[in-house]
Amino acid sequence: MEERRRAPRQRVLKAGTISFGGASIDCTIRNLTSLGASLNVVSPIGIPDKFDLIIQSDHSTRPCIVVWRKEKQIGVSFC
Repeated sequence: MEERRRAPRQRVLKAGTISFGGASIDCTIRNLTSLGASLNVVSPIGIPDKFDLIIQSDHSTRPCIVVWRKEKQIGVSFC
């Protein structure tokens, strides 16, 4: 299968926090690139289309837009 991603994904296992409107949801970052990430969540229900992803190990925050959703995963693009 041909790889079509613009940037190669790095497999990671990092703790993250989805932050929006004063609320926060814990997540696990599974894949990461300079352009986006794949996040594991308990449920994607209630997570808005735009939010900030806090990467705890880096103490960094990245604004995100959701590009796909599955049962317990969401894919995001960094703004």
